[in-house]
Amino acid sequence: MLLLPRSARLAAWGTAVLADGADPAQAVRAVTRDDEPHQVTADFEVAATLGLPPAGSLLDLLLSLQRHGTPSLHVALPAPGDLLGLPGPPAFNEAAVDTGEAVLAGDGVNDPAGPAIGLTAEITEFGSVYEPGAMVTWKAQSVGRRRVTDIGSVADADRELRSALTEAVEELARLDVARWRDDAADRVAAIRDGGLETGMIPPTTPKRVVQVLSRAARVRAIVELASEDDGAAVTQAEAQRRSQALRRLDAVSRRAMVAAVNGIKEPEDD
Repeated sequence: MLLLPRSARLAAWGTAVLADGADPAQAVRAVTRDDEPHQVTADFEVAATLGLPPAGSLLDLLLSLQRHGTPSLHVALPAPGDLLGLPGPPAFNEAAVDTGEAVLAGDGVNDPAGPAIGLTAEITEFGSVYEPGAMVTWKAQSVGRRRVTDIGSVADADRELRSALTEAVEELARLDVARWRDDAADRVAAIRDGGLETGMIPPTTPKRVVQVLSRAARVRAIVELASEDDGAAVTQAEAQRRSQALRRLDAVSRRAMVAAVNGIKEPEDD
């Protein structure tokens, strides 16, 4: 089954709580999954604005945002050189790029008077590949207003992603992944046939968004698998071209995932 980053789950489920009245406790379970209970720390300004304990739980955060009237949460999935609309300050952007994910409260456009709050996850993994575990602390801090990006609509992301998925499959076939790694054949099959794990996103999520998120998760999984080594590349130039192609695929999948999660409340086309 395919997974979504914690920030994407928090933004999707948080929006369901804030906009649709979903059960906050159910949202917390969906975001946390097999992790230890998530903790939340807040700087003085955020704690004062939301009435949030300086050190509390994910449930405390969602209930505080709900009481404050925050309309939605948005995800950011940045990478080095691709900030994807992160609002600053620099320390927040740096933390988000280091972990590859962040959550922003409010939309900064339809809610200009709302709180400008950013969340980054500090993740400590433990255990083994057979019994993995993670401790997660969300750091809530005041940030700038969310920047408008050129990511486009969910429909735009879907079209771009379909093309990227075809490219990714062709890339794996060209490199003959199953031949050069013993475990790759089963993993490729699991990626090809997998869907989002049950409970990964709210049941009210529009079908189009579910489809885009599934494709984006599939492309990201393909990129992760293909990035584990140089594949069939035998020269430095080939390895560099392959790396560039995978970075392009990763960028498309990240942007599609952002567009889908942040577009959950977009009106559906007839």
